[in-house]
Amino acid sequence: MPENRCFLISAEQAGMRTDKFLSQEFPDKTRSSLQKLIEDGCVRINGKEIAKNYKLREKDELRVEFPDPQELSLKPQNIPLEIVYEDDDLLVVNKPKGMVVHPAAGNYEGTLVNALLYHCGDSLSGINGVIRPGIVHRIDKNTSGLLMVAKNDLAHQGLAQQIQDHSFLREYQAVVYGRVKEDTGVVNAPIGRSKTDRKKMCVTWENSREAVTHYEVIKRYREFTHMKFRLETGRTHQIRVHMAYLGHPIAGDDVYGPKKVITRLCGQCLHAKKLGFIHPSTNNWMEFDSALPDYFTGFLKTLGE
Repeated sequence: MPENRCFLISAEQAGMRTDKFLSQEFPDKTRSSLQKLIEDGCVRINGKEIAKNYKLREKDELRVEFPDPQELSLKPQNIPLEIVYEDDDLLVVNKPKGMVVHPAAGNYEGTLVNALLYHCGDSLSGINGVIRPGIVHRIDKNTSGLLMVAKNDLAHQGLAQQIQDHSFLREYQAVVYGRVKEDTGVVNAPIGRSKTDRKKMCVTWENSREAVTHYEVIKRYREFTHMKFRLETGRTHQIRVHMAYLGHPIAGDDVYGPKKVITRLCGQCLHAKKLGFIHPSTNNWMEFDSALPDYFTGFLKTLGE
């Protein structure tokens, strides 16, 4: 853990965003982890907390206080994992529907992280803290499919940078309500937290982040459409929010879909089918494809032509 640091901003550094400045000073840290430090009040300018998009001014006094490392108190659990690929730097897991990725309040057991701690021991990246060791990106509890895990901080940083640069391939398939008219399209609509329900995300132009989803129709049915999606960005619930915004929520989605939920799906019919990235050590392109799970293919068979 780096020591606390103080900086006096020069004329040349003035105008730079604080998170960008910090990423130059601490190249071993991801931009997102540094932004989290700012959000947690661990970065102060002239003794005051700031927003992560604060632009530095000449003669600003910037202080970074790194929090003391926490002891990892999560329990390793012998939970079967479908590991698609593994080496010294990373592993790719095919997560089943219903499994939570990382622990949260009231849910500290039975997660993917608990299973990873058992499988990998101490060989997981620590960049995202004690609750999310090794987790570079995540998928929702009731979304199935491929997820990549970093086993060391260098691999985590390289993979996170690819996500930030939009060079990381994430392809999904889903079944949505209604017959989507366009064969292909792009949803470019920013996503932020809902003001009326803090557990939900929504398309909004206030306190939001850019969100871009590319889509393609695979097959139309009488009342549903089987679709393919490629994420350009990776916001929380992005595909679910964007399709609900278009008037075609994902089948089985009990948050963004209609009140009468298709309960037999036990959550949204959404599968993270394909991952592609440059290996952080070898620089070789790697791509993985996951077969559609039984719940997905079984639902397709019930739709008719």
